[in-house]
Amino acid sequence: MSKIIRIGTRDSELALWQANTVKDKLEELGYQTALVPVKSTGDLVLNKPLYEMGITGIFTKTLDVAMLNGDIDIAVHSMKDVPTALPKGIVQVAVLKRANYLDILAFKDNEEFLGSRDAVIATGSLRRKAQWLNRYPTHTVVDIRGNVNSRMQKLNDNDWNGAIFAAAGLDRIGLEHEHTIGLTWMLPAPAQGAIMVVALEDDDFVREACAELNHEPTATCTQLEREFLRLLEGGCSAPIGALAYINNEDEVTMKGVLLAIDGTKKLEAEFSAPLGQHENLGRDCANSILSRGGKNLMGEIQRDSASIEIFSTKKLTQDQRFLFKNELQVDSEDFVKTSPNRIPAKVLKAKMQNVIITSQNAVEALLTNVSAQELQFENIYCVGRRTRRLIEDRIGKVKHFEKNAKKLAEHMVDHLEGTEVTFFCSNMRMDDVPDILTNSGITVNEIEAYKTKFTPVAVPENVKAVLFFSPSTIESYLELNTPDKQAYCIGESTAKEARKHFSQVLVAKIPSVESVVDLVNDNYKN
Repeated sequence: MSKIIRIGTRDSELALWQANTVKDKLEELGYQTALVPVKSTGDLVLNKPLYEMGITGIFTKTLDVAMLNGDIDIAVHSMKDVPTALPKGIVQVAVLKRANYLDILAFKDNEEFLGSRDAVIATGSLRRKAQWLNRYPTHTVVDIRGNVNSRMQKLNDNDWNGAIFAAAGLDRIGLEHEHTIGLTWMLPAPAQGAIMVVALEDDDFVREACAELNHEPTATCTQLEREFLRLLEGGCSAPIGALAYINNEDEVTMKGVLLAIDGTKKLEAEFSAPLGQHENLGRDCANSILSRGGKNLMGEIQRDSASIEIFSTKKLTQDQRFLFKNELQVDSEDFVKTSPNRIPAKVLKAKMQNVIITSQNAVEALLTNVSAQELQFENIYCVGRRTRRLIEDRIGKVKHFEKNAKKLAEHMVDHLEGTEVTFFCSNMRMDDVPDILTNSGITVNEIEAYKTKFTPVAVPENVKAVLFFSPSTIESYLELNTPDKQAYCIGESTAKEARKHFSQVLVAKIPSVESVVDLVNDNYKN
């Protein structure tokens, strides 16, 4: 036992905890060890979700190279991060006893949002995102990256309702959150909660030493889960969950799930067999799912991620998607979400001589607080034809409208009756209206009618053009993405913000989604 076993590990707190666990167990058996922390690609690149990097072994690649170069003798991994096919010359030598395999939701304040139509949940996992949206289809899922500590800090720093974590990860580093729920309905990642040790195939000394650490029941179950994953040809790029367990009667049960990325499709399988006759359970689950539409669904997932050229920062309806030229592949998500504020009825029922409404969201927010009959607006000024149409359908006559806020404010300076206006706006609003009016001696009373929240997603690398519908969608986009693409904007205010960041900016002739689509059809690739 004179050889010192060099233990390679990532240098995050969780990875070091896992490596030290292996170190302690080996030393208890009488072996000499030394830790060799190595920074991985997965730790260094944090601005994109794992599934956008196109590398299933992103957290293992660096350690694999170090081992093949002879710099380390073993590597310790979270087993769920390890590709199902190990590099030539490297083999699995031990699986430690599995910890809690559940996903948990860490949330703020209370659980009321679970019963609400709108909520924002953070996760960097496609599997968690798809299962959450399958259960809560109206919620918004935003991307989150980083180690466990940084993700928990991001939850605390943002106005998200919650974020999803692996229970084992939090337990191992002693990180607690005040409010958590075990997501017993969510199938974990294959081998979640297990620690794997790998070594060189021809290193008999190390293989013999690590074999004493192996927990056979965990090795049995995780092998089935990883076989299921391998046969579905998944990895970090597809929403795949799996769980195998052995009950008290020595019966092995295997469960598997495959979902569409947006959660709209879900295929499940479950099989059981006595221990000793369980070897094909992972294969049976995979074949069952593949034969019931799983093969087509995997094809859709792979095609979607590889072929998308255009990305809209506003969720498009099916009719709007059909407006694009046939050869253009388009995806969309809402990069901002709005929610109405509670405004005292006494405030809204008061007589107001001049009112400014710059969006349809403000109209909806007003009418969630009081009825249209209770509003006493004498002169209504608004931005956009559609906002005007909505106001006149739901509230009353519009005195004047313009296509952007700057032009509206300039008109009001010259034609306003009186010297005071009430501006129903968002917590995020452009400065044009209050600045122009105030500088002209007009008093602006701002009432925050609704809140705007950023809900960005990381767009695929192959996207060449992005559609923007407000300055706030640009701000949201830039939180996770780079401005090295064409920007198609709904109006001049949006374009003005885009020009601060993008080199190629085009503006629609009419401020409508359909006009932006026409702009793309006329200019993209021309």
